[in-house]
Amino acid sequence: MIFIKRIVVPYVITILVVFLVWKVLAILLSRNVLPYPEDAIHAFLSALLTSEFWHHFAASAFRAVMAMIIGWGIAFPIGILMGSSHQVDKFLSPFVSMTYPIPKVVLLPVILLLFGLGDFSKIIIISLILGYQVLVATRDGVRGIQPQHLDSIRSLGANKWQLLWEGYLPAALPHGFTALRLNSGVSVAVLFFVESFATTEGLGYLIMDAWGQLDFNAMFVGIFGMSLLGVILNEGSNFLEKISCPWY
Repeated sequence: MIFIKRIVVPYVITILVVFLVWKVLAILLSRNVLPYPEDAIHAFLSALLTSEFWHHFAASAFRAVMAMIIGWGIAFPIGILMGSSHQVDKFLSPFVSMTYPIPKVVLLPVILLLFGLGDFSKIIIISLILGYQVLVATRDGVRGIQPQHLDSIRSLGANKWQLLWEGYLPAALPHGFTALRLNSGVSVAVLFFVESFATTEGLGYLIMDAWGQLDFNAMFVGIFGMSLLGVILNEGSNFLEKISCPWY
């Protein structure tokens, strides 16, 4: 019952509101421009029974999940190091401050030239965008630890590894997972961009291909697929945060 109340009900209400607004707009505009929501939903439900849709969905999911794993796996420990060590922070902060404001998407042509048109280049660009957010959030989370909390751990004879495990890590985990969850939507948005060209699989390709053929129902199948992927990534990140940070 708790699962239904906290997760299912809000999504159902949101879907109903979007459906009603969409229906009104489809009536006021042209059906050729904006199909009726029931037509798009029927096309999406039909696509769920096809292997072609799940092939594109699996390709996008693989890229997004791998990018999130790599981005978080690299940025999270670096964020802890920067937040816990003044020397490391002093060394890396200028580099982070200089590169953080740069839109990482503009590096896509360079990454494509260096690593080709395959999945690896797409995963790298998403990892860069996500990783910076996780790094900054984790570093600030570690910096926010009250000194007396660390002193109490040291007073019990903790060595540097125990201090890391009992002090820095519990303080950093909620911030790292929050950044991961909040930027799961950004990952999907960037995924659409990198899949909109130089590829023949993925939901982004499915959307652009349908758009080019003026097949609007098929286009919304891809859009719904992207939305479904975003929900799964967001709820998955939320689940990982809850089981990893029960104290938060």
